[in-house]
Amino acid sequence: MNPLDVLRDSLYFFKRNLGQIVQLCLPLVIFEALLQQVVDHSTKPDGFPGISVMVGLLVYPLYTAALILFLDARSRGESPRNRDLLAMSASLWPRFALLTALNTLLILIGLSLYFLPGIWLMVTLAFGEYLLVLRGMAPLAAMKESLRLTRGNFLRILVCILCVMAPLWLLKGVTLQAYPEPQNPVVAVLIDSAHSFLQLFTSVVLFRLFMLISVVPEKTDGPL
Repeated sequence: MNPLDVLRDSLYFFKRNLGQIVQLCLPLVIFEALLQQVVDHSTKPDGFPGISVMVGLLVYPLYTAALILFLDARSRGESPRNRDLLAMSASLWPRFALLTALNTLLILIGLSLYFLPGIWLMVTLAFGEYLLVLRGMAPLAAMKESLRLTRGNFLRILVCILCVMAPLWLLKGVTLQAYPEPQNPVVAVLIDSAHSFLQLFTSVVLFRLFMLISVVPEKTDGPL
C-alpha cells in the first residue's frame, strides 16, 4: 500500500472515531498543556532544560498507550470503555515512559549530529510503542524489533510521517506568529492542546503502517 492509501484510510478512521478519541485523549492532552504552563512559569529561564521533557513523560505515555489500545480494539471490531483503556495504559506507564525517554534521548542526539541521524532514528524507532503496548515487549526489545520491522520500509514510513507533521509544524509556526511570546496562559494552553491533539493523527497513521508491515490478526472493522 502506498503512502496516499495509508493516509486516506487513517483519515477515514480518525474522522469516524473522532468523538471517542476526543473523550479518551483530549482531557489528558489539556492536563499536559496545563502542567507544562505551570512548570514554565515556576522555573527560571536558566533552569534545567530537560524539565519540559519530564513533564511530557508523565502524561504522554498515558494517552498514547490508551489510543494504541483503542486503535487495536477497533481494528478487531471491539468497542472498549474509555476507563478500561486508561486503566490498561496506566499499568503500561513505567515501561512506556522508559521507552519514550530512550527514544527521545536517541533522537535528540541524532538531530544534534547533522540532523539526518535523528530523522533515521525517528523512523526506525516508530513502531516501538506499538510493540510494547500490543505485544508486551520490554522497551529495549521493542526498539530492536522496530529496527527490524522498519528495514526496507524507511521511505514509506518517512513520507507518511512528513505528510502529517509538516503541515502541523507549519500551522504551529503560523500560530506563533499570530500569537507571539509572551502568550496569555490560556491562549498558550489552547494552542499546545490543539497541536498535541492533532499530532495524535500520526499515531493513527503509524498504527496503520504497523498493521500492514507486521503480522497481525485479520481486521473486522473499517479500513483499519
